[in-house]
Amino acid sequence: MLDVCLLGCGGMMPLPHRWLTSCIMRYNGSSLLIDCGEGTQIAIKSAGLSCNPIDTICFTHYHADHISGLPGLLLDMANSDRSEPITIIGPRGLARVVNSLRVIAPELPYEIEFCELTEPASDIILCGYHIHAFKVNHNVTCYGYSVSIPRAGKFNVEAAKSLGLPVQLWNPLQKGNTVTHEGRTYTPDMVMGQDRRGLKVTYCTDSRPTKGIVEAARDSDIFICEGMYGDPEKASDAKKKKHMTFYEAAALARDANVSQLWLTHYSPSLVGPKRYLNEVRKIFANTYTGKDGKRVELDFDED
Repeated sequence: MLDVCLLGCGGMMPLPHRWLTSCIMRYNGSSLLIDCGEGTQIAIKSAGLSCNPIDTICFTHYHADHISGLPGLLLDMANSDRSEPITIIGPRGLARVVNSLRVIAPELPYEIEFCELTEPASDIILCGYHIHAFKVNHNVTCYGYSVSIPRAGKFNVEAAKSLGLPVQLWNPLQKGNTVTHEGRTYTPDMVMGQDRRGLKVTYCTDSRPTKGIVEAARDSDIFICEGMYGDPEKASDAKKKKHMTFYEAAALARDANVSQLWLTHYSPSLVGPKRYLNEVRKIFANTYTGKDGKRVELDFDED
């Protein structure tokens, strides 16, 4: 089961009713955070969650509304007696940016491990998450992230029995390990069925629409995408500032065949995002406006 919580859905500056864009995902006791704008630690606590289990932090880019909450978050984790290392992922310059922010959080009881993105696309496996980072089109270097939880195929008991494998070797094979028995080597594919459908969440902000976003988001259970503007008359502003409108995000969701779209990263001037939904849903029916604390638990499909 993958728990997904949109902590905040605001862009540029926090508002009394809207925290800055950030998202947390939880799986198997581990938490993964994407972006950390000002006030993110408060948004985490408002959602009834804890900062301590965060193992991985992914940054889309280094504009203040996406990273300025990091020093406070790191100190919060330190004050909760965390000692395990955390991994921070982000575009080129990651260590320089984070260490500059750490001037006000210099002493931490845990290590920070950096994973700097230098290629147009990268794949990282951490804490059970398969993270696909993909470059998007903003006015600074910026990445989106697809976070997947894979699911292995079913164990074929009859195949294992026919091979004469003792029961104690079944579990290692189920976990993807190769085993040797009576001088013969056995690989997982000899007893495992085809991989089953896993879980996938794609998060993208800030960017203009691109084909790369469609490919990265394809077949996602949830596509969390920026919708800076709901008013169609703001389309020229979106192009100029390299952001998206609700309608452009909906077109990406439609083309990527996602299950549902959550809009986020609203302009501070955007009031009442729901009033645009009727028109947006003509492009993609399963569109929902994000709000602080919006949350869902995703589970694997029943066989």
